[in-house]
Amino acid sequence: MKNRMERGPNVSPYIPGDGMPFNNSSAQSGVMAPDSPVRPIEPETAPPVSSHANDPQGPDHKHRTPFQESFRRFRRDKKAMISLGVIVFLILLAIVGPPIYQHIGGTYNSTTNGPIGPDQYHNFGHAEVDRVTEGPSTQYWLGTDGLGRDILARIMQGVLISISVAVLVEVIDILLGILVGVLAGYFGGWIDFLLARFTDIMFAFPGLLFLILISGIMGPWADRNLNHVPVIGANGNARLLLVSLALAFTIWPLMARYVRGQTLQLKQQQYVEAAKTLGSSDTQIIMRHIIPNLFSIVVIASTLNISNTIIAEAGISFLGLGVQPPGSSIGLMVSEGSQYIRTNPWDAIVPCTVLAIIVLAFSFLGDGVRDAFDPRAKD
Repeated sequence: MKNRMERGPNVSPYIPGDGMPFNNSSAQSGVMAPDSPVRPIEPETAPPVSSHANDPQGPDHKHRTPFQESFRRFRRDKKAMISLGVIVFLILLAIVGPPIYQHIGGTYNSTTNGPIGPDQYHNFGHAEVDRVTEGPSTQYWLGTDGLGRDILARIMQGVLISISVAVLVEVIDILLGILVGVLAGYFGGWIDFLLARFTDIMFAFPGLLFLILISGIMGPWADRNLNHVPVIGANGNARLLLVSLALAFTIWPLMARYVRGQTLQLKQQQYVEAAKTLGSSDTQIIMRHIIPNLFSIVVIASTLNISNTIIAEAGISFLGLGVQPPGSSIGLMVSEGSQYIRTNPWDAIVPCTVLAIIVLAFSFLGDGVRDAFDPRAKD
């Protein structure tokens, strides 16, 4: 009782082993119960927070390469992805479509050619003179033109011609542009002066007029000498080589100017200076450090230029200086369809629509590539 009174009247008796800490009253009175087990106060710990919790780009953001980051931006561009899908579809249609289309359908009793199969009447050069300007049907899916030829077969051939010319032109454009631009930008001095003046002279050539001049002068020669060459001259395509070379000849100076400007910036970077200090030759520096870093500017310029190339090829064929009958080109189809624009506008509407789709698809794709691979682009 005495010990209890000493501890205070309001303090509950201590029971050994109950694991209870001292109560508030004993803390307030400054007296602690004897032999009470005192537990150390543990600091409050917050749950671990990931270093990427506030990173909206995901935990792997810091491990992405610049190319992966650019490709991620490109995939988020809906217009560019849709355009890429359209372009892939058109390429597959132009390459795989004709062999498949020529095996669809049964035998047809032609009034002029007798019984023929789909490998003939679904060919872009075959004409049925008694079935001109027909609408879409189960035999001719997009109808026939003014000469009785299958419009769908000619569209597929025309898309193939347009894409082939665009690819050939861009390959030449990239090779010449990188060669001249890198040499002028990296070495400078009199090399830069001579190459810069040469590109200025090339800029003075009016591209379309130069293309018309070359096709008009050299076209008959190409028809006579290249007509029997497989792939190049078959089916009235002899002038395509001239058209492609003339187009590349007029557009490469712009690529060279882009590459030269980028090279002037790259050669001042620290890693280039370090490579020079380590004894690397100019050729090694150009091949290892300059050209690989030109990827973005070259891809952007080439993608944006493809639509202009396709329009130029179609314009030359429209004027009758490109693909010749019985060949097929989108520009040639527009030219032939314009003759029946009052009686059968379908012949001109179909190729014009396809040409517009191709040009818009490559334009949107070029914009998406530019936004994705531009280092200054932000989400």
